[in-house]
Amino acid sequence: MSDLLEPISATGLNSERFAVHLAQRAALPGWWLETKQAAWERFNALPMPARTDERWRFSNLRELDLSGFTLPEEPGAHVPHLPDLEPAAEMTFSNRQLIDRITLPDEIAAQGVIFAPLHEALRDHGDLVRRYFQKHPANLGGDKFVALNTAFTATGALLFVPKGVEICAPLVVQHTLSGDGKAAFPHTLVILEDNAKATLVEYFVSAAAHEAHLVSGVNDLHAGPGARLNYVGVQNWSERTLAFQTNSIAVERDARVLSVNVHLGGRHVRHESHSRMLGPGAHSEMCSLTVAHGQQEFDQRTLQTHAAPNTSSNLLYKNALLDQAHTIFSGLIVVDADAQQTDAYQSNRNLMLSDEASADSLPGLEIQANDVRCTHGATTARVDPEQLYYLQARGIPAQQAHELLVFGFFERVLDTLTDQNLHHALGTFIQDKFKKL
Repeated sequence: MSDLLEPISATGLNSERFAVHLAQRAALPGWWLETKQAAWERFNALPMPARTDERWRFSNLRELDLSGFTLPEEPGAHVPHLPDLEPAAEMTFSNRQLIDRITLPDEIAAQGVIFAPLHEALRDHGDLVRRYFQKHPANLGGDKFVALNTAFTATGALLFVPKGVEICAPLVVQHTLSGDGKAAFPHTLVILEDNAKATLVEYFVSAAAHEAHLVSGVNDLHAGPGARLNYVGVQNWSERTLAFQTNSIAVERDARVLSVNVHLGGRHVRHESHSRMLGPGAHSEMCSLTVAHGQQEFDQRTLQTHAAPNTSSNLLYKNALLDQAHTIFSGLIVVDADAQQTDAYQSNRNLMLSDEASADSLPGLEIQANDVRCTHGATTARVDPEQLYYLQARGIPAQQAHELLVFGFFERVLDTLTDQNLHHALGTFIQDKFKKL
């Protein structure tokens, strides 16, 4: 069990339950317990988002109700992970419990690679976790929910890849949540040292479509000098899930990080991603695919910070909207005064598949250097009726024709994945989702 102690009856996410949660982890490092205590106090001190907060502009704040959720105490249903993947190693969590695990091959582990559940990492590699844990906060408005994650996190993973080590096959972490009114707080820490290379895939899924869930997840992604990190996050939470996900990306000299996030489930989903280019030659590629239907709301906030000269970043967020769905994109490129020769790009594309859907886009620039190339833009368009007519004239039903056009719309993002098995797995997963709409 990842909770380390026997289950107890849940009492909600209150001070009594937090005290029990902390007591269950008395054997873990003192600094970790102090960090959790401070996070709980910060969560209670911070107000809920307000309409006057620009970082929550356009968001439906009425959906942010945290009451009534409890921590699951027993493992839930096992949900199959993404198809067609053959991981180098894998961890599966269900209701905060580690229920399945494929360990690293001996030849990879012998090179010093660590791929461990969070509770083991704290026990066996506490100094490493402490050095990198929330080293660079996201700073995009979700501080209260990040604090809640830190206070209650019990599950997650550490991936550490030493200098010069390359892992060809992806490593996979899955989080499954089941039971109405249950909550989860996963935290993933990825550390690649100089010239290391790895791909991590995270899959977040609800076992049942109609259960209400609360999720607040956090990722800390660190790419050392010359490292190559690919991160793929895929979520298919239940239609009644309130989800917050915060990604913090740090890219050192000559390193490259590709982050691809796929959003399919949830009732109200807030995703924040902050990428920092910290050394010359650093590059970040930030991509997202969203299929929004029904009355779903996806609230996407991004920040590309260039803190060193000769850095670059590209951002491409694509949303396909059906029914009465709503998406929000608010992105900012920040170029510090010393970050000359910055090359940054930001694009949000929205494909409207319904007259009742709506999309808000707020791209922006904040540039203090004078020798840069920075561009941004946003488009909202409908399916080309001539393309739709062309497909239907050849006997393709309207729903399938829409599906084909959406896949063409998404292909540019999927093509950023050079691993063909991963590319195929994501494409198949999105197709399966469309078939259920």
